[in-house]
Amino acid sequence: MSGVVNVLALTGSFFMLQVYDRVIPGRSVPTLVGLAVFAGTLFVFQGVLELIRSRLLVRIGMALDARLSGQVYAALMRLPLRTKLAGDGLQSLRDLDQVRSFMSSAGPTALFDLPWMPLYLAICFLFHFWIGVTALAGVVILFSLALLAEIRTREPARKANSQAAARNTLAEATRRNVEVLQAMGFGSRIAERWSSVNADYLNTNATASDLAGTLATIAKILRMMLQSGILAIGAYLVIHQEATGGIMIASSIMMSRALAPIELAIAHWKGFVTARQAWTRLTQLLVLLPETATSVSLPAPRSALSVESISVTPPGERRVVVQDASFALEKGVGLGIVGPSASGKSSLVRAIAGIWLPIRGTVRLDGATLDQWSPEELGSHVGYLPQDVQLFDGTIAENIARFEPQAPSDKILAAARAAGVHDLVIHLPEGYETRIGEAGSALSAGQRQRVALARALYGDPFLVILDEPNSNLDAEGEAALTVAIQGVRARGGIAIVVAHRPSALASLDQVLVMANGRIQAFGPKNEILNKITRPAGVPLKVVSGLEESAS
Repeated sequence: MSGVVNVLALTGSFFMLQVYDRVIPGRSVPTLVGLAVFAGTLFVFQGVLELIRSRLLVRIGMALDARLSGQVYAALMRLPLRTKLAGDGLQSLRDLDQVRSFMSSAGPTALFDLPWMPLYLAICFLFHFWIGVTALAGVVILFSLALLAEIRTREPARKANSQAAARNTLAEATRRNVEVLQAMGFGSRIAERWSSVNADYLNTNATASDLAGTLATIAKILRMMLQSGILAIGAYLVIHQEATGGIMIASSIMMSRALAPIELAIAHWKGFVTARQAWTRLTQLLVLLPETATSVSLPAPRSALSVESISVTPPGERRVVVQDASFALEKGVGLGIVGPSASGKSSLVRAIAGIWLPIRGTVRLDGATLDQWSPEELGSHVGYLPQDVQLFDGTIAENIARFEPQAPSDKILAAARAAGVHDLVIHLPEGYETRIGEAGSALSAGQRQRVALARALYGDPFLVILDEPNSNLDAEGEAALTVAIQGVRARGGIAIVVAHRPSALASLDQVLVMANGRIQAFGPKNEILNKITRPAGVPLKVVSGLEESAS
């Protein structure tokens, strides 16, 4: 299409050539009318094709987004679990937007038109040797400006991108912690920090824009000078009867058309550089986190969990937080994981849930490693309640059902009753259809934790992992938690509870003690608690509050 458009772009030059060399000397009005009709028809075709091309580019950008957005979003969800993120973690979505925006702009049309410049140069040489030399010199000069734009805008564009990510991260942190800023009065100091980060971003962005704008202006002025220069050369050739007036005018128009793609490319070079950098980052992301697929669906686990010598590091770090952890649980068992702060308890359960990948060892359900299930299949067999409870903007029913389309009401009600939250929900103004707002802001901390517990129990998963499930619960909530854990065990599931408060251990029969990233003890609850709280008659406070639990 670009080839046809560039051939049709010769219409103006040849129309001028025919008018000056044929119509005016011959004083033929019918010829002029015929040429005008013919040129007008070609211009209409050119306009239609350029309109179609621009719309095609928009659709190509949309198609690219539609093809990649699902993969990019899936990778965005898994990326924080594989590496340490810089910025707000949303760079990949902005990269996809940047690529789509560039593909839908006029920038690619310049790249498509560049290969057709030799056609215009060849015609200029056919007009006259010196006209061709002048056009070639203009192309070389503007190409040099394009290379200069590439060299000078690459680093400022990369730096501006990283500073934009830092600015967005600070803004998001401010939004999340607005209550702390207001209560303790250091919002102005954070605002000063944001102003400094924003100023750095604006300065770097201005530098990149100034470079691109300066080069674009130089290119425009040079093109105008060259166009006038080729008119002067054409006039000189006409005076010496080496060319006609038509060639003089046509070569000026031809020169303008030959240089237009380079000028347009220089004007859009900053966008091209940022889109290219964004595409490189997207490619690296999708290579790092390819889509996973399994050809065989395994049956739901029903009998055992085994942890085999796993060692765990946080994403993007080399520090080992869990070392050589091994144990096995049968169905109907309730395990409490206890230990001092930073002993590796939460890291261990993240690896058991398949959230973090162990650097060594394996986790198995009924003998199968976790990666033999797809994430969706594995998720249906696992219930997980993290320390930091996060809900999504939607109704309580949607959050409990894990946003399953057309989730059965009986499954939602069963999960709510198992978590002891049904009575709480039906007393809300809109019951299960109550919208909870972003991050569950419409609910109290205790209510969010109980709704998240119901979400963990939805669908009767075989493995239920609760990390500090009673941190925000009152006495009624803790009683409901105890009943929920008993229910998991009674139906043949496995419950794992990370606990600091001894009340969370009431419904469990096994205890695992962590310290310094290693398992210190594992076995029946009473036996283990007696060992760690009464060695040689002297209480050893390995775990805060366990003396009370043992008593």
